[in-house]
Amino acid sequence: MAVPKKKVSKARRDKRRSNNWKLDLPGMTKCPKCGEFVLSHRVCKACGYYDGKEVLNTETK
Repeated sequence: MAVPKKKVSKARRDKRRSNNWKLDLPGMTKCPKCGEFVLSHRVCKACGYYDGKEVLNTETK
């Protein structure tokens, strides 16, 4: 059975564990209509287009 020969410090332990907690950014793409960053397979909140069709009416009064 494997047993550590020496005590592992908290700093060394935390450095080793740090790579497991990195978060990946969600899949972001640019909207072809307006150029804003949009989550993949979602309607663009800036212009209201998805797949070349207007889905949301984003006109301001």
